[in-house]
Parts: sequence; C-alpha cells; structure tokens
Amino acid sequence: MEVLRRKSVAMTDLFIRLVEQELAGFGFGLASPRDAAERGSQVALTHPQGYAIMQALIARGVIGDFRAPDILRFGFAVLYLRFADAWDAVAILKDIMQSGAWQAPEFSQRKAVT
Repeated sequence: MEVLRRKSVAMTDLFIRLVEQELAGFGFGLASPRDAAERGSQVALTHPQGYAIMQALIARGVIGDFRAPDILRFGFAVLYLRFADAWDAVAILKDIMQSGAWQAPEFSQRKAVT
C-alpha cells in the first residue's frame, strides 16, 4: 500500500504542476488541497465552464467527472494509470482550451450522468 500511495502522491503532484504550468491564464483553480497529506488520489479543478470542458475531455478519451457548480474531478487509479497519462490529459485539456473545442454546442447540453 505504501508504494501505491507514493505513486498516487507523485501522480497527483505532477498533474497539479502541469495544470499550473500549461494552463495558466485559462481560468482554472485548484479545489483540492495542495498538501498531498490532505487529499486522496484525485485532483479537483474549478472552472466556470467546467461542465462543457469535462464533456469535451470525455469525448477525447480523458475520463473525469463534473460536480456542480464548477468542479472537474480527475481520479488517479495508480494500479493501471501511468505518469504519461497525466501528461497526456493535461496536453489534451490544453488543446481543448486553446482551440475552443469545449464551446461546441453538444458539450453544453446537460446529461443525466457526467
């Protein structure tokens, strides 16, 4: 369990650093505690357009979930996720934000399940 927890902390720390480095200026906030001792194996971000952004991510194969009013949650199942998956998720999120892909009408249509 210690090995899994260390990987979880390393992956979530990496994800947070990458979000702050690559997505500065796109309006994201960190909702999860920055201190790894105070968070589990997930990272929650805030964004006013969180629902549409999460739908665009899901369409691109990055699976997270949305919690109203503005929370995008990313879980890190360290048994089968790689550090490269964290890098890829942030790269896809950056592309979605830069291209404005999240603004497509289909991503704003609320569904029963996110």
